[in-house]
Amino acid sequence: MTFDRKTMGEQPIFTCQAHVFHIDPKTKRTWITASTKAISVSFFYDSSRNLYRIISVEGSKAVINSTITPNMTFTQTSQKFGQWSDVRANTVYGLGFASEAELGKFIEKFQEVKEATKNALAKGPQSAITPVTSANASPVTGRSSVSQNDSYDTSTVEPPPNVSFQSKLDSPSHNSTISSVLKSNEHGSLSANSSTDMSSAEQLKYENERLKLALAQSSANAKKWEIELATLKSNNMRLTSALQESTANVDEWKRQLQLYKEENQRLKLRYQELENSKGGNGSVVPDGMVSEELRREIALLKNRIEDLEKELMAQEKELQLANKSLKDKNNDPVMKQISNLVSQFSIHVGELNNVQKEMDKIMQQQQQRST
Repeated sequence: MTFDRKTMGEQPIFTCQAHVFHIDPKTKRTWITASTKAISVSFFYDSSRNLYRIISVEGSKAVINSTITPNMTFTQTSQKFGQWSDVRANTVYGLGFASEAELGKFIEKFQEVKEATKNALAKGPQSAITPVTSANASPVTGRSSVSQNDSYDTSTVEPPPNVSFQSKLDSPSHNSTISSVLKSNEHGSLSANSSTDMSSAEQLKYENERLKLALAQSSANAKKWEIELATLKSNNMRLTSALQESTANVDEWKRQLQLYKEENQRLKLRYQELENSKGGNGSVVPDGMVSEELRREIALLKNRIEDLEKELMAQEKELQLANKSLKDKNNDPVMKQISNLVSQFSIHVGELNNVQKEMDKIMQQQQQRST
């Protein structure tokens, strides 16, 4: 490759073969093929202006013309593919290599040139460090370090699928096209002394666009959270209403239980009276009638107790379901109330069991006396 360095003032310091891609300006998520084959991608250094560029052409078309700045970062997104963002060109470049080793060489050179640019700007506009010209440099061992302080990691795009990155030789017209691109850069770099300020302004603009995108995403998330919060409030109101209804039912059942207890006590007293009248002289009530009447009343009371037990058990299951739902919603105050209700139900069921045992005992005693 031949260059008129005296005319252009730029020197090629590294050249490799790669397929070139541009980010789709509409979607920002897909790649557009910029080259029909693997073409030369070169790093150039302009010693008179301390500028480093990546240039690649195909035929008469410049597919890459990127001036490297200290803020740029090359990100490897797959085994043979990498990308970097150029805010001045308002695009993202992607390179597909034939092997991982070639990609490693490019990453190493990109990092080297980036550091040289940073050092040149730090020392002043008239000083620069020319990186060593090497087309056979070995890949860096710690490739992940290239993506440190990366301002574009959150926007990386998946490599283009089903693309073979096989290298092919360039045509002879390739050299003359690069010369024209370099001459164009020579004329276009008259304002390179103010490139630092321009780069800062463009970087701020780029960051502003990213912040706008993040804000829009946050607004969408906020609306989603508002809908979820409204749903949770609705569920909480429904569960609270069910809890209030259950509390009212518990009060009613407690009242009924007290009535049944009083009726049970009355039945016991009556049974005792019948026993006393049966054993005394002048009894006017036949034993068969007394036993039959008492047996019917005891059976009726037992049926009532069984019905009440079934109702209490059914309501206890409903409260257990409500308890589980409230646990999922982390509603601690309502959870405590439901736990208390479940405990009260357990106590009531135990009391009913005791009453039933007493009634069974009375039935057995009556049957024994009848026989």
